[in-house]
Amino acid sequence: MLPLMEEFYTIQGEGFHTGKAAYFVRIGGCDVGCHWCDVKESWNANSHPPTLTQNIVNNVKAFAKTAVITGGEPLMWNMNDLTNLLQENNIKTHIETSGAYPLSGAWDWICLSPKKTKLPMADIFLKAHELKMIIATKNDFKFAEEQALKVDFNCELYLQPEWSKRETITPLIVDYVMKNPQWKISLQTHKYLNIP
Repeated sequence: MLPLMEEFYTIQGEGFHTGKAAYFVRIGGCDVGCHWCDVKESWNANSHPPTLTQNIVNNVKAFAKTAVITGGEPLMWNMNDLTNLLQENNIKTHIETSGAYPLSGAWDWICLSPKKTKLPMADIFLKAHELKMIIATKNDFKFAEEQALKVDFNCELYLQPEWSKRETITPLIVDYVMKNPQWKISLQTHKYLNIP
């Protein structure tokens, strides 16, 4: 049983898999507390109905070959049963996490997005396939570089403008990536395209 906030079939809007169809499963519960979070209603796990993992998997199977598990912070819960069931049904398992809790589950893709308010646990850095750093101020570039030193050499590095600051911060990110080409730009394309 997992506190399911919402689930929906859509297009991945950001990061390495931008533009690909995927079934999103948003798990309730988060205590990381990003002030710019756009799904604060996910924070209280008790607000979301406990849902059987088999029911979630059945819903994914009806639509997609890739499931993106997000939150909230999904690693507050043990993900082993959910990911095992998904993979048994030949569904790719992706996670979007702050890394603030122990890694559980079997993942085809781990998108790690560290937050200053509650730092990732050490063991997730070398398992991350993608490091996505949200940039809201100039100081965030330094934090991004500090986190990038901890991931594997093959990890994809992304800088993403915080949505409410995108007009002022995007030009800084463009300039930064041009000077530091190991980084790429991630945009929340689903918001530009009005895709849920």
